Amino acid sequence: MSLLTIKDLSVTFDGEDGPVHAVNNLSLSIDKGQTLGIVGESGSGKSQTAFSIMGLLASNGRTSGSVVFDGQELLGATQKQLNQLRARRIAMIFQDPMTSLNPYMRISDQMTEVLRLHKGLSKTDALAECVRMLDAVKIPAAAERIRLYPHEFSGGMRQRVMIAMSLLCRPDLLIADEPTTALDVTVQAQIMDLLNDLQREFGMATILITHDLGVVAGFCERVLVMYGGRVMEEAPTDPLFETPTHPYTRGLLGAVPRVDDEDAIMTAIPGNPPNMAAPPEGCPFRPRCDFAGEDCRVMPPLVPFDGDRARACHRPVAEVAA
Repeated sequence: MSLLTIKDLSVTFDGEDGPVHAVNNLSLSIDKGQTLGIVGESGSGKSQTAFSIMGLLASNGRTSGSVVFDGQELLGATQKQLNQLRARRIAMIFQDPMTSLNPYMRISDQMTEVLRLHKGLSKTDALAECVRMLDAVKIPAAAERIRLYPHEFSGGMRQRVMIAMSLLCRPDLLIADEPTTALDVTVQAQIMDLLNDLQREFGMATILITHDLGVVAGFCERVLVMYGGRVMEEAPTDPLFETPTHPYTRGLLGAVPRVDDEDAIMTAIPGNPPNMAAPPEGCPFRPRCDFAGEDCRVMPPLVPFDGDRARACHRPVAEVAA
């Protein structure tokens, strides 16, 4: 049985101009110890999918479908039930560590609170465990620096603190939402190497949400490509990069710099992501797609092929992958 199974998840927000359909009929599953990447442009529904799992949607958000974690349905669960899972069994690393950490509290107080609340440890034992975890994420002089405030850390160090906090209870599932946003390339590589090592050490399943396909290539076993709140393509990482079969996936890969081919030319996807308050008819990528036809005015279903791949496109695989 999969650790997490999502079926037909839809997320809608009540806006001033009408409902905003952020996620539409999304289905996925992830097994214990597996790494899944969810990629797509801003506004594709990646983060809202994660917030739905955690029960952290904004007050004007509504969900339908099913989110089952280790046999327990999360949609419709009470706050008490969700609080028993958050941090202890499901943890999340948020995009901006500066706004995720309380600037008025020392790192020690913020970290020990997690263990005292979820594990019932004494303050002394919790502090010792927090220092060990900061050592694990390679914070230098952790025993002294744990008593500092967030602003006394660099951006990369704050992100390491967030990772340490998320792993204190040894969760079964870690959701990392853009964990390398606003970090320079060198620090990005260090953070991803660190996550890779910790994922193997703790054996946890990991969902990596990002717009950076380069990060996905080096970290994830499978990739889910989202656009306009829908899954466009799903595949193991290597086949997806070698033979993308959806026009949107091709567009994303075409916009990535190639270091192995100095003659390669980056190509931007024309147009802009859809307004989900008034989404286009049929396939949401149709207005920007070079392969679009009249049949694309009807949303194509997500159809499995090649055993472990799936795509939502009316064009034949051979035509798009050529």
